[in-house]
Amino acid sequence: MKLLHIDSSISGEASASRQLSAAIVTALTVAAPGLEIIRRDLDADPLPHLDSKLLPAIRPDPASDPATRPTDEKGSAALAEFLDADIVVIGAPMYNFTIPTQLKAWLDRIVIAGKTFGYTETGPIGLAHGKQVVIASSRGGLYAPGMPFEANDFQETYLRAILGFIGIKDIEIIRAEGIAYGPEQHEAAIRAALASVAQVVSEFVPARAA
Repeated sequence: MKLLHIDSSISGEASASRQLSAAIVTALTVAAPGLEIIRRDLDADPLPHLDSKLLPAIRPDPASDPATRPTDEKGSAALAEFLDADIVVIGAPMYNFTIPTQLKAWLDRIVIAGKTFGYTETGPIGLAHGKQVVIASSRGGLYAPGMPFEANDFQETYLRAILGFIGIKDIEIIRAEGIAYGPEQHEAAIRAALASVAQVVSEFVPARAA
């Protein structure tokens, strides 16, 4: 089995989502010995955002000459890593109510018609079936269901929507939120999130390992 470990925080060692994603990967490697880890740090090695120059590389004009088409080698590598992975762990902090721009650039490389989804006469269908995803989510405020600012969550809701669109239904979220509400709340949120890792992994791995 292969595990793709994605981090997108730009906060370095102070990052809560990086701390959580590392703990999740460690727990998964213990629960599933022999798991191959593929690492992609979107801050240390970011993917360029799609623009008019790169778009023909992923959506080529059939009438164009293949020899003169632009290439997107980093994007192609990111897509291949994703397609090969059985489990994907995504470190995803909330920035301005949504995901980091680095993570959006990665998603734009994996949500590709004909690769991870397709169009039919009845609408789009996901093609990336059978993958399991764990999201390490961190937020400065409180946006969980039932919280006053729940409607401002365009981070976890977006990730569930876009991953579901390409056919991934097995998604778990380990969340630390309210981490900007002072040192005590920060520590309590991280501690609670870390404490939930073992239970999530224990429920997550057996179906895949079997």
